[in-house]
Amino acid sequence: MAEPPVLFDTLPTASGHRFGRATLNAPARLNALSLPMVDLLTQQLRAWAQDASIAGVLLDAVGDKAFCAGGDVVGLYRAIRAQPPGQVPPEALAFFEREYRLDYAIHTYPKPIVCWGHGFVMGGGLGLMAGATHRVVTPRSCLAMPEISIGLYPDVGGSWLLPRLPGKTGAFLALTGAQLNAADALFAGLADFLCPHEAHADLLARIAASSWRGEYASDAAQLSHLLERLGAGADLPASALRTHFDRINAAIGHDGLEGIAPRLAALAHDPDPWLARAGATFAKGSPTSAALGLELQRRAKHRSLAEALRLELQASVGCCAHHDFAEGVRAMLVDKDKTPRWMPATLSEVTPDWIEDHLRPRFEGPHPLADLI
Repeated sequence: MAEPPVLFDTLPTASGHRFGRATLNAPARLNALSLPMVDLLTQQLRAWAQDASIAGVLLDAVGDKAFCAGGDVVGLYRAIRAQPPGQVPPEALAFFEREYRLDYAIHTYPKPIVCWGHGFVMGGGLGLMAGATHRVVTPRSCLAMPEISIGLYPDVGGSWLLPRLPGKTGAFLALTGAQLNAADALFAGLADFLCPHEAHADLLARIAASSWRGEYASDAAQLSHLLERLGAGADLPASALRTHFDRINAAIGHDGLEGIAPRLAALAHDPDPWLARAGATFAKGSPTSAALGLELQRRAKHRSLAEALRLELQASVGCCAHHDFAEGVRAMLVDKDKTPRWMPATLSEVTPDWIEDHLRPRFEGPHPLADLI
């Protein structure tokens, strides 16, 4: 009998309280987030939130390669291909609505959540991690929002989160899919603690040996001290994001995508391999994704997380009704020919009306996320 895609357990502690533990369990797919996983996590987190004996939650994953390398976009691709062109499969609306509800629940959770972000933490994985109170990276963590390469954009709250990063780094990450190591994540404010991955078992033991009060502020502070001690002396890699911070700000500038594009494309020839990879990824990425991602960041910069998620739901469903998302997944993850044929093929062909059509509601009645506040 197959194991469930998320494993649940509780850790007894010295005070009689318990810690909930939710472990993503799809290592063969790098723990890619599927709708069944979303539903299981949502149901269990809701139950733990209402259980006074639960002092906090640990979110981690099976396997040594990834916490969660993104959403199950291949499943969405198959659902899109099964529909006539331009129609949105019901599976897509269901997935994005429930995924965003889960992300929102983590951001607003009434108890401390530790997210152990080891290995790949990308796209939907970053959506799970971003709202946790205690976001842990390890020396082998690799974070990214690589959606420009598959015709999507940084969703799962990314349009709200990225504009709040230092300087122009949020726009840079959206446009280039640049990969971040642990030091980059700490510098950008996408992570809070560095711990060796080998200390994971020690974390479980220390949680169990500690006394908790069942009070948010006190338990959160104790958890912070525990993680700081656990990570003491861990080796921190160099941060390319910090090193190139001024160049990133200059590349993004203040003049919109028409001005940004040649500056980012020029980085593909930079002698620094990290910048060169970022520039090359932008140059090969979906022009629609570039424009849509920046427009969403512009609109979400001064909005609440709930408002941003409502806008993202419209955008994500819109991407399912247009060409580039399915084409990008085909090229990068299904056929793996790495040569997506974008439509439109150039930034000059991406009009404001084209972006607005991605953002218009494609559902009847009230917004599916209208109840988020």
